[in-house]
Amino acid sequence: MIRFINRNRNKIIGMSGLIIATAFLLNIFGLGEYKAMLLILATAIASIPIFIKAFQALRMKAFSIELLVSIAVIGALVIGEYVESAVVTFLFLFGAYLEGRTLEKTRSSLKKLIEMAPQEAEVIRNEQTRMIPVEEVEKGDRILIRSGGKVPVDGRILTGHALLNEATITGESAPVMKRTQDQVYTGTIVDEGYIEIVAEKVGADTTFAKIIELVEEAQETKSKTQKFLDRFANVYTPAVVILSILVFLITKDILLSVTFLVVACPGALVIGAPVSNVAGIGNGARNGVLIKGGEVMEQFSKVDTVVFDKTGTLTKGKPEVTDIHVMNGMEENLFLQMAGVVEKVSEHHLGQTIVNEAKRRKLDIDHEPEDIQVVKGNGILARVNGMPLIIGNRKLMETHGIKIVEEVEEYALGREKLGNTAVFAAINNEMVGIISIADQIRADALEAVRELRENGVKRILMLTGDNRHTARRVSEQLGLDEYHAELLPEDKVRFVKKLKEEGHIVAMAGDGINDAPAIANAHIGIAMGKGGTDISMETADVVLMADKLKQFSHAYSLSLATIRNMKQNMYFAVGVVFILLAGVLFGNVHLASGMFIHEASVLLVIVNAMRLLRFNKRNKRTSMEEQHLFTA
Repeated sequence: MIRFINRNRNKIIGMSGLIIATAFLLNIFGLGEYKAMLLILATAIASIPIFIKAFQALRMKAFSIELLVSIAVIGALVIGEYVESAVVTFLFLFGAYLEGRTLEKTRSSLKKLIEMAPQEAEVIRNEQTRMIPVEEVEKGDRILIRSGGKVPVDGRILTGHALLNEATITGESAPVMKRTQDQVYTGTIVDEGYIEIVAEKVGADTTFAKIIELVEEAQETKSKTQKFLDRFANVYTPAVVILSILVFLITKDILLSVTFLVVACPGALVIGAPVSNVAGIGNGARNGVLIKGGEVMEQFSKVDTVVFDKTGTLTKGKPEVTDIHVMNGMEENLFLQMAGVVEKVSEHHLGQTIVNEAKRRKLDIDHEPEDIQVVKGNGILARVNGMPLIIGNRKLMETHGIKIVEEVEEYALGREKLGNTAVFAAINNEMVGIISIADQIRADALEAVRELRENGVKRILMLTGDNRHTARRVSEQLGLDEYHAELLPEDKVRFVKKLKEEGHIVAMAGDGINDAPAIANAHIGIAMGKGGTDISMETADVVLMADKLKQFSHAYSLSLATIRNMKQNMYFAVGVVFILLAGVLFGNVHLASGMFIHEASVLLVIVNAMRLLRFNKRNKRTSMEEQHLFTA
């Protein structure tokens, strides 16, 4: 029965509306004796789904809006106000229908993401190609994607090259050229080209599937404001019933008390916060920013201090070897080969840069090092071809008693003042070389820092494990408030904790790998997505999927706009309830008109929240002006 009514809810609305219209037409043509009968019929039809929901709520020991309307409708029928009972039930159902349709639009970003998921894959098995459902693709399968096709799984390119639109993952519509060994992600589209990939992640493990899952969870997660409003509604709704009884006892006017009951419904107040939350998170998802829930959104809007990692965050994270300086008779390529063998085990950007340079020179680094010891934030110790090799920063050299002579120190300082990172290496406890590595500042870093300041961030600083000369150069170029260099991961954690103890609301942005502990300890952890690494998605509160800092400033301004929108909805909803109640008590608002205004207020709250779906950086200056007026 209940399932049948839910399936036919729209027909029930249409039928009750048609019957009400017929009753008024008959009255106009002098057949008023049928009017009351038709209005009672319309009330009975429209009230069925309302009564059922009210009964379900009572079984759960909850006071719902449907219960208030049910009491009001029964009261109207008892006193013979059939027009009021019919119109109220119709307006309530019709308002709920409009709310549902409008709320669907607020979830449109997620719906579009789901619709973009590929359904089939062209797989090579037993040297034959065939189309299979994407659910049947297995790890290790070879898959062909032609021009115009969607990538069905996460994988790596085996052959071919193509321009890929990665907007579903990163929010960036500009195509990206992908070649052999590059990573590709589910749901991205081959604009031009032809590639063969090997499946590495399938089904629920793909980046695309995780994005959808995270957005769904985030939209269901309540902010502190929402939780407060839910608790308030649980007290407010039964209080309205008691007040309406008091109104009747004082005035002896049942119609007045029933009207009071209807117009005091907290519909707009209850829905105002969640709809803003859903719309804001949906906007973020569409723009390549994953914000993990309403509570994160609310906390993010309060951030006054932003901490950046340097490598891979403020810089591109694609450093290059700019110079190799060898000494004590060491041959350059042999030195680089040994360093490449050791650095294969490193996850750090600098280590991978050395490996890439060795590969570029076609040096053999396939054999495995022995006795590996990774000293986080400092470097690596290992044995290569039986020889002990230490590679890392000054601190690592000093710890192991390796002397850096004045001439070598002057050379290293000179490279660092030019913006390079100096990586020292020693064999048999004797310095044999320095590898200079430089990374470029991100093109959008300066603009992102400026926008964060404009939006109210008071303090911006950088924590890095790199040397102080390179750190100073980056800090000066970006106009940061301060920088702290040559830090270990645990030093960054201590610094973040210190900022929190000083009363700052701290956001920490890093690459999600070396900075995971500091990200986890900040009020808001922000990870540069790297196309969606598992660790960044799991550790951070906010993930920037395009790996671009302009998404950071967008996410921050979006959080401000979302919380501002939520407050606007709350104040508007409370204001409407007070005006309606005053209108009822002074005899200016009646049952049907009160219900109409109530439902209109709910729709206006939803429409206001929907503005967030269109929020972007072009709105930023306007929204900042609004914020100033709103807080003035």
